[in-house]
This record gives sequence, C-alpha cells and structure tokens, in this order.
Amino acid sequence: MRGLLYIIAVILVIGWAFGFFYYSAGGIIHVLLVIAIIALLLGLIRRA
Repeated sequence: MRGLLYIIAVILVIGWAFGFFYYSAGGIIHVLLVIAIIALLLGLIRRA
C-alpha cells in the first residue's frame, strides 16, 4: 500500500509539472500538487 501511495504521488507531481509548463488545465494543476504533497506526508507519517 505504501508503494502505491508513492507511485500516485509521483504521478500527480509529474502531472502538475507538465500542466504547469503548458498551463492548459488552470486551477486543477494546483489541486494535483496539493494532493501529491498530502499523499507524501501521509506516507511519511505512517512510516514514523
């Protein structure tokens, strides 16, 4: 489950970076970034 969480977070960060440079999706890009950060933080909290 932890590996899946990191894979989803990485995909979201890549999607955010891609959308940030092309700026075609508007505000949804920042939502993706926030979700990715939350996923990474949850992974770190669960590991500790």
